[in-house]
Parts: sequence; structure tokens; C-alpha cells
Amino acid sequence: MLKEDVKRLLDQVVDPLDGLGLIDDLQRLGVFYHFEDEINRILESTYNHINEGWNTDEDLQATSLKFRLLRQHGYTISEDVFKNFTDEIGNFKTCLYEDVKGLLYLYEASYFSFEGERILEEARDFATKNLKNILNRKDMIDDEDLAILVSHALEVPTHWRMQRLDARWFIDMYERRPNLSPTLLLLAKLDFNMVQATHQEDLKHMSRWWNNTGLGQKLSFARDRLMENFLWTIGMDFKPQNSYLRKNLTIVAALITTIDDVYDVYGTLDELERFTNAVERWDLSEMEHLPAYMKICFLALFNSINEMGYDTLKEQGVHIIPYLQKTDEMIRGDIPKSIQCYMHETGASEEDARKHMKYLIGKAWKKMNEARVEDGPLFFRAFIESPENLARMAQCMYQYGDGHAAQGPETRDLVKSLLINPILLDEKA
Repeated sequence: MLKEDVKRLLDQVVDPLDGLGLIDDLQRLGVFYHFEDEINRILESTYNHINEGWNTDEDLQATSLKFRLLRQHGYTISEDVFKNFTDEIGNFKTCLYEDVKGLLYLYEASYFSFEGERILEEARDFATKNLKNILNRKDMIDDEDLAILVSHALEVPTHWRMQRLDARWFIDMYERRPNLSPTLLLLAKLDFNMVQATHQEDLKHMSRWWNNTGLGQKLSFARDRLMENFLWTIGMDFKPQNSYLRKNLTIVAALITTIDDVYDVYGTLDELERFTNAVERWDLSEMEHLPAYMKICFLALFNSINEMGYDTLKEQGVHIIPYLQKTDEMIRGDIPKSIQCYMHETGASEEDARKHMKYLIGKAWKKMNEARVEDGPLFFRAFIESPENLARMAQCMYQYGDGHAAQGPETRDLVKSLLINPILLDEKA
């Protein structure tokens, strides 16, 4: 019933900008996947109107929102739409300095840039500088909620955030909005709780699998990171209908974490060479050459990967076992942290190394942005979401240090927010 009410809201949109605003809310509240047809219809209509000519009377907020949503959904749209807000030498106009909402939307839009797009690079620098100035001057922003939104965006742009965690945060912010839609708010809360319940069932299933492998009990030196491994899968795809994907990804991640510890912490060089040979040959007879602790590790890997391969071959007709084997081979040995590696190779300071890593991350996002708008089959566009979501989850897990290995307070808060604490509903609801 609630979904039907929201569909009616989308169908009854008259002003295209109102429709885009509603789409933006649906995305940030985490319920967009219920309305993909309606969203695509509005965006297609918006794009068709643009082909007839861009409305140069639109303000910075409207232009930025339209640009961001269209690029996000794979439409070809030029950065030149922002030239209307620059002066004769290409600088953004000084009259925009205090347009807080416009700057915020411009800032978010700039993270959908491609390599070599100078206007969007200027836009990001301009918006970032002025938004920071606005936050530092209390007299320039009297809307507390807007200030929170600005601070949240400056910390990490929405495009780079883990979708489910940001939805949990945005639901609370949306509830404080004066002109909110009660229907949409209630749907977002109920949907979050229902999806959380699905994730809880997924996690129970994975806990039983992990206990049945015996790896946690037999390999005392290995990290027990089932919860963290499962969190990565929520970041990759939270949708309730994709439990099977999350379960398989958790299995792969848990096995990789365990084998990583075998290589990094416990195994001798001779043992590791024999284990590597067994994986490359993918032959149970090779177990005879392994020490006892490696036998259970190899057998858990062998059985789990073969079961996944069998299910995929049966259901999809695709033989994936060789690719899963390569996933294991890729994690062999000690992999230095990227910052430490760059410092060692170039003699750079830690500060400079961190700046370089941020530059590389930004460059990688630009390539993924470009892939979004390349012509290709629909499955290709859907595939692009996988590396994007992996990057978002990495940003989330490592934002305050190594959240995968350290199990610090940030990781515990993440677990509570996504897997333990439901959103409380009003009694009237």
C-alpha cells in the first residue's frame, strides 16, 4: 500500500524538478529499488527535454541536481551546463559564494566528473572552499539541518558512501525536514527494518556455515572476522532478494581472510609452497603433502568453492571455479599497505603518500564514472555498480583505520546500525 502511494506521487509529478528531488530522496532513503521503472521514466523524460535545449534560467541547485542524477543513471551530459555560472574568464561567479544549497548540490555533482573535465574540477574546489568558509562563519548559515548536511558531505561525498549506512543516517535527517512526506518516511523506516531482518537471517546462515567448517576452532592463529566479511557483502548488494549473492561473497571473503593469515602469520615457506601447489592443481590427492592444519583449510576451500561452482553451473550454465581459484591465488603472501609501499618506493613523507593515494582514488572514481555512461548492454551497466560498491565499502571500512582487522568502535557502531538496532516507529505508525 505504501509503495503504491509513493508510485502515485511519482506519477503525479508535474514539475520535472520536483520529480528529480523525489528521486534524490528515494535514493538517499534507500528505497529506490522499489521504483526503478518510475525513476527511469522521469529521467528519460528529463533527458529528452534537455535535447530540446537546456533551461539556462535554472538556478545552481536545480542544474546540479539534474546533472548529477542524469550522469548517475548513465545519460550523456556535458559539464558545459555549468558555464552559465561562470564569468568571462571561466571562474565561478562571486554571487554564488553564499548560495549554500546551490554550493552543496554543485559539490555533490562534481564527484561524477570524468578525467580531464576542468569545469567540474573547478566546481569541486570552488564549492569545497566556500562551504568550509560558510561552516566556519556561524552567521552565514542559520539552518542547523543544512549545516549538518554540508558537514556530512564534506567529510565524504554521497557518491562515495556505503548506500545502506548512509540511508540509515539520512532517514533521521529526513524526519527533521519540515516538508517531509509522511508516507515516504514510513516506507523508508519499514523497508530498512525488513531488509535488516533479511540480513540477520543471512548472517545466521553464515554463522552456521562458519561453525561447521571448524576453521575458527582448529586454526587458533587465524582471525575470526565473519561479521566484518558479511558487512562487506551488504555494502556490495543490500537488496533483500540477493541473499544468495551475499552468502557466497561472505564465504569467499572468510576463506580469503583465513588463508591470508596462513600465509602471513603461521605457515613456513615450504608449507606455503605445498599449499599453493595444491590450490593450483585443485586436486584432493595433494592434501597428503600438507600438514594437518593445512588439510582442513584446503578441504574447506575445496568443498566450498566446488559447491558454489556446481550451483552456478547448474543454475546459470557458467563454469566459475577457475576464477574463484584465481581469487585465492591473488591473496597469497604479505601485501604491504599502499601508503607504506609508496613511501618506501619514492621516499615520500606519510602526508605526501596519503595525498597521492587520495589522488589515485579520485582517478579510479573518474574511470568508473565514465564507464557508467558508455554505450553497452544493460548487464554491463549493472556490473559497473559492483566495483563502485566495493570502493564505497572500502571507504567505509577503512575511513578511521583498518576496520576489518582492528574491530574498533567504528566497526562495532557499523554493526549495530546495520544489523542489530531497528528503527523505532511512532506509535501512530
